[in-house]
Amino acid sequence: MKEHFFQCPYCWETISMLLDTSVSQQSYIEDCEVCCRPMNITYQTQAREITNFEVQAIQ
Repeated sequence: MKEHFFQCPYCWETISMLLDTSVSQQSYIEDCEVCCRPMNITYQTQAREITNFEVQAIQ
């Protein structure tokens, strides 16, 4: 697990999430801990390092 910091696509606050780096790819929906709006989180890892991270607002 690694803590990853990023900005919410709605409120622009910096938040963090623990990402499971033992899997090579994940995509899921998580609510912002500040504004509570849903975000689509997608990331890829290689050798337990985050190689790509994307967060998108859900319209």
